[in-house]
Amino acid sequence: MKTPAGSECKYFYGDYYRGREQEECRLLGANWSRDLCSTCPVPSIGLANACEFMQLRSEVTRPWTAVFRRRVKVIAFCEKTQRSGFDPHIGCGDCHPLPPVFEVK
Repeated sequence: MKTPAGSECKYFYGDYYRGREQEECRLLGANWSRDLCSTCPVPSIGLANACEFMQLRSEVTRPWTAVFRRRVKVIAFCEKTQRSGFDPHIGCGDCHPLPPVFEVK
């Protein structure tokens, strides 16, 4: 579903049927607000990586350089390899290896 920022996100839910204005982020839960959608990295992660084993965990942080702005911090976890701490745009590297055409010999 499209977020208030205009990008497609599978965790965003909006119910506008018959005048309702119910919106929520199913990844962030109660910490969500509309302004977080403009800087959230989750829609770009969904476009870059479609691994079915990758689970995203998120939290809302407030960096010390931007006192009034809240940011979404995303941590990726791979269920297949039981690893975390990798770049969610790329993936863990074990679930989807490169094809032999791209390997350097």
